[in-house]
Amino acid sequence: MCLFVAKKTVSEFETLTLFERFAFRFVRRMNQGAWKRFWTWCQSTLGAGWIHLSTYNIMNVYGLEHVEAAAHDRPLLLVANHRSFFDMYAVSTVLFYNTRWPKRLYFPVRGRFFYQSPIGLLVNLIMGWWSMYPPFFATGDHPIPEKRAFDKFSFEVLSDLARSGAGNIIGFHPEGTRNKSDDPYSFLRAQPGVGKLIMEAKPQVIPVFIAGLCNSLPKQVARNWNREDVIRIHFGEVLDLSEHLSKPDRLRTHKEIADAVMAKIAELGEQDKVIHRLQRQSAQSAESVEKICQ
Repeated sequence: MCLFVAKKTVSEFETLTLFERFAFRFVRRMNQGAWKRFWTWCQSTLGAGWIHLSTYNIMNVYGLEHVEAAAHDRPLLLVANHRSFFDMYAVSTVLFYNTRWPKRLYFPVRGRFFYQSPIGLLVNLIMGWWSMYPPFFATGDHPIPEKRAFDKFSFEVLSDLARSGAGNIIGFHPEGTRNKSDDPYSFLRAQPGVGKLIMEAKPQVIPVFIAGLCNSLPKQVARNWNREDVIRIHFGEVLDLSEHLSKPDRLRTHKEIADAVMAKIAELGEQDKVIHRLQRQSAQSAESVEKICQ
């Protein structure tokens, strides 16, 4: 398969700079075979270890049984809202610490940073153990249109990972970019890319809602000790998208699937809103009782 891909993508690789070609080929190698097994071990021990130490006091997880109920011999697509740089790191740590079946993680990213400089590669290693793969260059706030041909190839790579492979877990943000709103229950418009991926690869899809993470690593670590805010991760049931998958494979259908996925994420957000409000009320009541007793 690798020889076929190399021959097939000569023109696609020509759209990349020399460094981008090197970065992609190197990271692709790190996501195959024995190398992937080694980096997954690093991710599940060293990576998940420091994230766990930074969050265990304030981590609340709901619906993990839905992940356990999914078939482990087929790829799993986790579709989550995106508010923090650490969203998928926290989710992956929860999975590594609370499930025991073998898994390999892949997080598609924008290539313009992680694949365009040595610093980007270093961040991919330190933060993701090379799991920020495959890259896309022609999407996002600052797309590079001339790289669309490569992105088509990169999408094929992603589709293959989502189509087959026991233990493959792909973390995906349907919104396409980070939501910077102060309202944790607001969402950006879903992009059709996730719908296209689901229609083409037909993976198991689980919605995830994440709240309580910030974008500063030192501040997040401090929160674990002062308990300023709690982290909440909600996993939903495996989605039945058969009604959408029976429709024609076109952009309109892709967008409908993306909207359906975001609607499920929003439902988990509403569930979190109720639980979080009750927890705050309970904490306030306990504080009032304590003051009275004093």
